[in-house]
Amino acid sequence: MARTIAIANQKGGVGKTTTAINLAASLAANDATVLLIDIDPQGNSTTGLGVKKDNLPGTTYDVLVSALPATACVVPTQLPGLSLLPADRNLVAANLDLVDADDRHNRLRTQIADVNSNYDYILIDCPPALDLLTLNALCAADTVLIPIQCEFFALEGVSQLMDTIERVQESFDHPLAIEGILLTMFDDRTNLTRQVADDLKAFFKDDVLNTVIPRSVRLAEAPSHGQPILLYDVRSKGAESYIKLAKELLAKHRAAAAHAAS
Repeated sequence: MARTIAIANQKGGVGKTTTAINLAASLAANDATVLLIDIDPQGNSTTGLGVKKDNLPGTTYDVLVSALPATACVVPTQLPGLSLLPADRNLVAANLDLVDADDRHNRLRTQIADVNSNYDYILIDCPPALDLLTLNALCAADTVLIPIQCEFFALEGVSQLMDTIERVQESFDHPLAIEGILLTMFDDRTNLTRQVADDLKAFFKDDVLNTVIPRSVRLAEAPSHGQPILLYDVRSKGAESYIKLAKELLAKHRAAAAHAAS
């Protein structure tokens, strides 16, 4: 059974898609089988993995709205072990198309049940909004990974996301947990970055992951080439940081499994 992680923060520009693409690639490089679900109408994870949006067998929209089996829509990527459920701009209509559906919050969870056993990890790249698409991702996920940019307004809006997570836990009786808080666009040469990091650690405590993602030109360039950073520049600091993040999460999950078995 796959561990499903939603990568969410309704604030844009914090590194959600960069994290989705490169964490998925780094987990696959560590011999995990991974499915990345693009549930953002911008479809940036799809583009960033070099998947062309014309002539797709199906998209996340078809899975959510038309109940097309996820297995019919999943496509391979350039990395062995990493598959993609792609998205295109049609997905923007899903919020309206599903609004009157009885199971509108649970469509994604229901539709990916038949692929759960095919993967070690399922990552979901959420849109920068607390809408029906994000709600579907949260209801389908076991945990939430929250990227937060190390800037002045870092905490702005995060309390709203935390409230949404609590409502999902209570209203839908869903044991959704925090996978971790990931500090992104980190530059320890500046006092602001260090101060924001300290504030976040004081606020979130042990939920803040040890790995931080640095500001990196190479990370920013990679999506325009349709490649994760591991293929674009494996020796870069960005590649090193995402490999470190994957190893941190894998070690955390192994420790939790060992504790549960004891």
